[in-house]
Amino acid sequence: MNCNYRLVLTTVMVASLAACSGGADRRRQANQDFTYLESKPLESWTLPAGAEPFSTDDYAIKNKAYQGEIGSGVDIRPPQQVLELIPGARSVKDADGVTLLLPKAEELPKVWLLIQGIIAEQNVKIRNQAANSIETDWVTWTHEDENTEIGNRYLIEKSSESNRYSFKVSLIDWREDGVEKPVSVVNKERYSIAMLNLVTAKYDQQVRDEARLRAQELVKQIPISMGKDRSGLPIIIARAAYNVFWERLPSLVEDLGFTVEGRNRSQGVVEVKFRSPDDAFWTELGTKPIMLDDSTYKLQLGDLGNRTSINVTDSNGKPITEEALNTIAPVFALAIERANNQ
Repeated sequence: MNCNYRLVLTTVMVASLAACSGGADRRRQANQDFTYLESKPLESWTLPAGAEPFSTDDYAIKNKAYQGEIGSGVDIRPPQQVLELIPGARSVKDADGVTLLLPKAEELPKVWLLIQGIIAEQNVKIRNQAANSIETDWVTWTHEDENTEIGNRYLIEKSSESNRYSFKVSLIDWREDGVEKPVSVVNKERYSIAMLNLVTAKYDQQVRDEARLRAQELVKQIPISMGKDRSGLPIIIARAAYNVFWERLPSLVEDLGFTVEGRNRSQGVVEVKFRSPDDAFWTELGTKPIMLDDSTYKLQLGDLGNRTSINVTDSNGKPITEEALNTIAPVFALAIERANNQ
């Protein structure tokens, strides 16, 4: 069956290859010729006349058939790495594929539901499905490291036995340009991990989106007041954790005539440009205008545990006056209240 799903890998595949130049062969093969394949077979050593025979096993190569690729068939790319995007999870690789052991029981149904969602969303056909396993039809990968279009079929299984919560990805079939071929050990590992990374990357994004929504809900009730820092200087106090208020601040100030021009979360700095709205805006908001000139400013946030401090400096790095700061606090409070009522 032909699969109408084209999976385009970007950063999920081996990121270290992104800077390489040249074609797929250059990235996959050693940068040299393979004349060693033309070497003549070894011959038995003939002792010169009168020489005493001597032998040692120090450098002996066992006479047996060795499995593995040679010449251009040797893949020099670094092994595919499992992305550690689920905190506390660990991966286990075996001959069949790769298993991700999840740290919490409640994460397994979430991941399994996500896998089913990816399959349905991308129209991946399914050959067999049971309560704990899914066998896909052909999935097509396109990547600059491959000379041809690669097709894979996967078996994805979940398990909760012995209080071990895991899901396993196994590559079960392989084809190149529509021609089915045996699955090599290297390709089995590489593309099993690639599929697992796709799932964990999607799961990580889902967790981030959920956290952002929770932050938006938490930030709806944020009392704003004036306070003093340790030096006795005036500051604005937002009664919300730093990470919560940080997510809310940009949309808050943009509704008040500020334009965010830069942010540095680790330093707690938000660079803004202020242009005061007209009188009708302040009348509608029900407060006096902010006492700031139309200019650029820096909002400096401080982490106070369950509270966040806000100070404002002008374009010269000097704190604005206490009078001006006193006009900002009530405006912030009214803006949050208005946002909650919308």
